[in-house]
Amino acid sequence: MRVVNIGYGRVGSRTARVLTEEGHAVTVIESDPDRAHRAREDGFEVVEGDGSHEDVLESAGIDDADALGALTGNLNTNFAACMIANHYGCRTVMRIDEDYREEIYRKYADEVDEVVYPERLGAIAAKNALLGGSIQAIADIAQHLQVLLITVTEDSPMRGYTLSEVALPGEARILAFGKGDDQLGIPLPDDSLEAGDRIAILADYSVLDDVRQLLVGDVEPTARAMAGGER
Repeated sequence: MRVVNIGYGRVGSRTARVLTEEGHAVTVIESDPDRAHRAREDGFEVVEGDGSHEDVLESAGIDDADALGALTGNLNTNFAACMIANHYGCRTVMRIDEDYREEIYRKYADEVDEVVYPERLGAIAAKNALLGGSIQAIADIAQHLQVLLITVTEDSPMRGYTLSEVALPGEARILAFGKGDDQLGIPLPDDSLEAGDRIAILADYSVLDDVRQLLVGDVEPTARAMAGGER
């Protein structure tokens, strides 16, 4: 795959290196001379300039590229570059650094193939490292929604019950169910809950404690820690 990567900062440089290690051809666009120099030293073909300008994108070979990663810290630059790349038939991935707001997502998500939030992805990894155990945050879906993968424990009040008998709060939904080490699949009403079973749940931050208490019990850190600082 041939990729045009706009930005060689923290996110852009790591992305470019990973893509190269996996055998993809990467051309870097960078407006900062020092970063452009560093990219060249790292072995990348570099075009210096503003990636939101079509002539700069053309110099980087956008007409032959398969994908464009707009990974600068400037949302307007990233969006403009993706709109130009769309006309060349490229897959477009746009970085957003602002605090997640649903209106921002709605404004941009329909215009690009993927929106990435590096800070939020890092926050999810950090939460999982801190929590460990039976609750794993998979993704932040909207302003107050999160997908969780929960492993049922021996202390779960719902152990031995069927999924149809699990009275989740109204702001939570079961998305998938896996028996023991089996793959996650469609949750069926008659599936019974035993220790080690896994449930993927979509839940509002406000009910995470209730969900934890039902499926895990009181042996783990409060699930509010997963939402702390993100409201």
